[in-house]
Amino acid sequence: MIKIGDPLPNVTLQEYVEVEGNGCSIGPNPVDVAKASAGKTIALFGLPGAFTPTCSAKHVPGYIGHFDALRQAGVDEIWCVSVNDAFVMGAWARDQKTEGKVRMLGDGSAEFAKACGLTLDLTARGMGLRSGRYSMLVRDGRVVTLNVEAPGKFEVSDADTLLAQARA
Repeated sequence: MIKIGDPLPNVTLQEYVEVEGNGCSIGPNPVDVAKASAGKTIALFGLPGAFTPTCSAKHVPGYIGHFDALRQAGVDEIWCVSVNDAFVMGAWARDQKTEGKVRMLGDGSAEFAKACGLTLDLTARGMGLRSGRYSMLVRDGRVVTLNVEAPGKFEVSDADTLLAQARA
């Protein structure tokens, strides 16, 4: 499992972009994790799936609600990573109203989750291999804090916990 001091995995995630911008076309766009995290402080959280109950009712809304406080604590970007494709993450971003606050990044083949050692096997529930629930503070591509939930729990990966760590 990834640990404090480790670099983020050198993988590419996918982000659905609604508005064309510099170097970003509308639709799925690759996000090179190493390049995108270089020189930044990132509040990164992973969760099992888009539109799932805890993820939609608590996890994502907590980070949206703490956006300003996290920025004041020195966080440049907030990333949500889930084992879903970019289209699903884009639809979930619209549903959760994350634009300008949380980057919704698809890890469609679970490459990031596997490389971090943070997978959750939900095959018995018809969901296949997913990301476990966790949060981490990342500075210049390296893990500074790591909060991994026990299966089925939501106690340490919340925005309140990561905000306190960012302020420390």
